[in-house]
Amino acid sequence: MTATVECPTCRAPVEWGPRSPNRPFCSERCKLIDLGAWAAEAHAIPGNELEDDLFSGDMPPREH
Repeated sequence: MTATVECPTCRAPVEWGPRSPNRPFCSERCKLIDLGAWAAEAHAIPGNELEDDLFSGDMPPREH
């Protein structure tokens, strides 16, 4: 029995197995959309605010 997961980008069902090389995404397109969201900082992993404050002076401010 093969498990089915939901594509994180478009929510389409994806078979979790060798026939789905882009898993957990349904396609290369959805995979690239997700990568672009990470690159644009639309997605982020929460960090430790104390560590962020300690090291924030080490780098120049970012200009957007």
